[in-house]
Amino acid sequence: MHFIISLSGMLGSGKSTVGKMLAQKLGYTFYSTGSAQRKIAQERGITTLELNKLSMTDTSIDNQIDGVFKTLVQEEKDFVVDSRLAFFFIPSSFKVKLNIDTKVAAERIFNDKTRTEERAYQSVDEAETDLKTRRALEVERFKNLYHVDIDNEANFDLIIDTTDKTPEEICEKILKYFQKFQKRCYHE
Repeated sequence: MHFIISLSGMLGSGKSTVGKMLAQKLGYTFYSTGSAQRKIAQERGITTLELNKLSMTDTSIDNQIDGVFKTLVQEEKDFVVDSRLAFFFIPSSFKVKLNIDTKVAAERIFNDKTRTEERAYQSVDEAETDLKTRRALEVERFKNLYHVDIDNEANFDLIIDTTDKTPEEICEKILKYFQKFQKRCYHE
């Protein structure tokens, strides 16, 4: 039996950091569609916000990113995936949603110097405005494209507010509930 953990949630909530940590602890492979999206934006010479806006009318962008899932679910291995739609495309996964206060997310992103493929923000307020716009565009786009509400918490097995938690605390909580999920799967 193969297991998949899907991490969804808000921008800046720690999906990639926690996903990498989980994958390392479990010996799983890690995938991030956020990295794929930032790479596509960089290749096109635009920001991720501009790519999100373009995605509203150009479905090939979502098809390119979402096509990764079709390949992943066919692979015979365990993995952790960071993507706002992984819970939808991989319904058999252990579905985790990470929430965060938008201001805290903006501060994290503003201060994260490893995000070299995203544009540099001039202020935390600018980052917060960008995050809110990107989120609104994604919610609308995914409702239109897939008829799915990424904010509907009934879609998830576990929801964690990461505003005041360290990646280690988040990872430990996920692992605790993931073990219970695995036991249920073995008994079904």
